[in-house]
Amino acid sequence: MRYGICPISIAPLRAEASDASEMVSQVLYGEYFKIIDSRKKWVRIRLAHDNYEGWLDAKQFIEIDADQYHDIHDNDKIYAQDLISHLSHADETLSTITIGALISTAPILADHYTHDGKEFAIDRDAIIENALLLLNAPYLWGGRSPLGIDCSGFTQLVYRMCGFNLLRDASQQATQGEVLSFIEEATQGDLAFFDNSEGAITHVGIIMNDNYIIHAHGKVRIDRLDQFGIFNVEKHLHTHKLRVIKKIF
Repeated sequence: MRYGICPISIAPLRAEASDASEMVSQVLYGEYFKIIDSRKKWVRIRLAHDNYEGWLDAKQFIEIDADQYHDIHDNDKIYAQDLISHLSHADETLSTITIGALISTAPILADHYTHDGKEFAIDRDAIIENALLLLNAPYLWGGRSPLGIDCSGFTQLVYRMCGFNLLRDASQQATQGEVLSFIEEATQGDLAFFDNSEGAITHVGIIMNDNYIIHAHGKVRIDRLDQFGIFNVEKHLHTHKLRVIKKIF
C-alpha cells in the first residue's frame, strides 16, 4: 500500500483520470490518504477522514510512508480556523491555506514553518458560528472551501471545525446520526436532508434557531425551514423538499 499527503491549498479530486473529468471533491492542505490505484499522471486515492475516493493529479501530492500515515491518523488533529491564512517556509516562500486545512501535518511537508492563523479546537456549540463564517461563499460542485463549496462540502467543513467527521456526500451524511421524528424536536446545529422527485437525497443544510436554515444553494445562504422544506425568502417559494432531520452528535 502507498500513502500520500496534499502539500497545496486545494487540489481537485476527479471522477476519472483526466483534467477534463468532473470534479467530485477537493483535497485540502495537509489531508492524507491511501493510494489505491495509479496511472502515468494520476493516482486514485481514498481520503483518510471520510473514505472518499477519486483521481488526483500525481503532481499534487507528496508520498509518505506507512509509519507517517498511521502517526498522523493516531494523533490529535489541528485545523486552520481562519477563512484564509498562510504558512511561511524556511526559504521565505508562502503557502496559502483555507479554513479546515490540516495544520498538524505541516511538519511533514516542510523543514520549517510558521502559521499566522488561529489553531484551536472547538465543540458543537460553535456549529452555527462556524457556518456563518462561510456565509455568501459561492456554490461550487465538489467544492470544500470558502472560495467555492457545495451543500455537503459546507456541512462537512463546518462539522470538521467542531471535531466531528461527516461523510462527503449528502446521501452519505444522511446515514449518520439519529433520526428526529418531527421538526419541532430539532435543535440548532442538527442537519436537515432533502430529496428530489425520485426520492434520492440531494441536498443538506444546518438548522438554526427560529426555523431558519443555512445551506449552500447558489451561495451559502439563510432561508426559512418548515415541515415542507426550504422556503426561499427572496423568491417566495419552496426550493427543496424535506426528507429527514438528523442529530449527528
